[in-house]
Amino acid sequence: MNSSATTKERILTAAEALFAQRGFEGASLRQLTAAAGVNLAAVNYHFGSKDNLVEEVFRRRLDQLSARRLAALKRVSGQPDTTLEDVLGAFIRPALELSHDGGGSLFMRVLARAFAEHDDSLRKFLSDNYGHVMRQFTTEFARLLPHLSKEELYWRIDLVTGALTHAMSGFGIIQRKSDVSETVHREQTAAHLIRFAAAGLSAP
Repeated sequence: MNSSATTKERILTAAEALFAQRGFEGASLRQLTAAAGVNLAAVNYHFGSKDNLVEEVFRRRLDQLSARRLAALKRVSGQPDTTLEDVLGAFIRPALELSHDGGGSLFMRVLARAFAEHDDSLRKFLSDNYGHVMRQFTTEFARLLPHLSKEELYWRIDLVTGALTHAMSGFGIIQRKSDVSETVHREQTAAHLIRFAAAGLSAP
C-alpha cells in the first residue's frame, strides 16, 4: 500500500472511531487530525470537506456489505424452492460478518448515530446510494409473503433491521463464551436471528 493510500485509510479509521464516540457534530477536524496523526491539509486533499469524509466512512463499509448481500440474494431469489429463511440468510449473514470484521462493530455505532442525530443529508446519501439493495430484498420478501400489505411488510422489515443492528452492535446481553470461537458465535447469532425474523415476518 502506498503512502497516500495509507494516510487516507488512517484518516478513515480515526474518523470512524471519533464519529462513533462523539457523533458527527461533536467530532471536530482538530480532534480527527490529532487522532490520525495528520495535518488538516491531508484531510482536505483526500476528502475536500468533512461531509465528504463522513460519506467515505460509510462507503468503505457499505459498498462491501451491499455487494455481499446482493451476491447472496442472487443465488436464492426467484427460485420456486426459495424459502424465507434463505432470503433472510442473504440479508443477515453478510451483515454479521461485517460486524466481526475489524472495526465492523464500531461502524455499527456510527450507523446508529446517523439515525439518532436525524441527519437528513446523510440519510439521503444512504438512501440514494444503498436504497436499491433494500428494495431488491423487499421485492423478494413480498413475493414470499403475499398475505402482507405493503405497509405491514415495511413495518416488519424495519423491525427485523433493528434487531439485526442490535445484534451487530455487540451490546446485547448474550455475549460470546470464552470457549466458543467468533465464527461459531456468529453462526449461532445468525441462526437465532433468522428463526426469529422468519416467525415475525410470516405471522398472519
